[in-house]
Amino acid sequence: MKLLFRSRCGFTLVELLVVIAIIGVLTGLLLPAVQAARESARRTECQNNLKQIGIGLQLYHDQHGEFPVGCVEWRPFNGTSERQLAWSAYLLPYIEQQSLFDRLDLSKPFDDPINVDPSSTVLSVYTCPSADPSLIKTNPTRGPAHYGGIIGERITGPNNPFKGVMLYEQAISIPEIIDGTSFTLIVGEDSLFADGEWINGRNIFDQAYAVNSPEADPTIENDIRSQHPGGANGLTCSGSVRFLTESMDKFVLAALCTRAGDEPIGDWE
Repeated sequence: MKLLFRSRCGFTLVELLVVIAIIGVLTGLLLPAVQAARESARRTECQNNLKQIGIGLQLYHDQHGEFPVGCVEWRPFNGTSERQLAWSAYLLPYIEQQSLFDRLDLSKPFDDPINVDPSSTVLSVYTCPSADPSLIKTNPTRGPAHYGGIIGERITGPNNPFKGVMLYEQAISIPEIIDGTSFTLIVGEDSLFADGEWINGRNIFDQAYAVNSPEADPTIENDIRSQHPGGANGLTCSGSVRFLTESMDKFVLAALCTRAGDEPIGDWE
């Protein structure tokens, strides 16, 4: 008499539930690591953007003997005719954007109809890959700039006269940066400012709070902040890029935003 044995294949319900549970645990362990790796890559890309901007600023200085003016013809809040053009527009030929620069008419205001089309161009060098567009309230018809020029600081007191490097109507040269180019910020990251547009001259700011401070209202206050965990990137006048942590001493941060304050900084990295 033959005995027939039915071969067993597949999983029982209990085994299947165990496998699913194991996969869930592994996914929970791996997901934060994957997200951290992606953010690390985005932060590196952001730093590379600032390095390109830094090279462009050095090339501009080599040709003109000074850094670009932060804002040309700043416009009061009730003004209409002032050009209000940003340093980041004048930098275009030095970051391989000569053709875009040639399409602009910088004898006209930043929001003049003739500049609408070229200024709508989104430039990867001016945008942080970690920035969430849904959180940014800039004009959708103009290309964003997540990096602003440093005009000074208000942490230790009024910014009058302006203490930084990117000023209204005035260009600063390296010999005027008494504190040293490696100890003076020229550009800082701000991926949330409502007027953060590369043609708009409001793309400069004086630092008033700690890095990534929730006190700085992005609808009215341009400050160093980003969507990177733990801090934001900054560019010094020497062309080096540094990650500025949220926990850094505010007085060290203030000192980095001045060109001739003669403040002791020490090891701030």
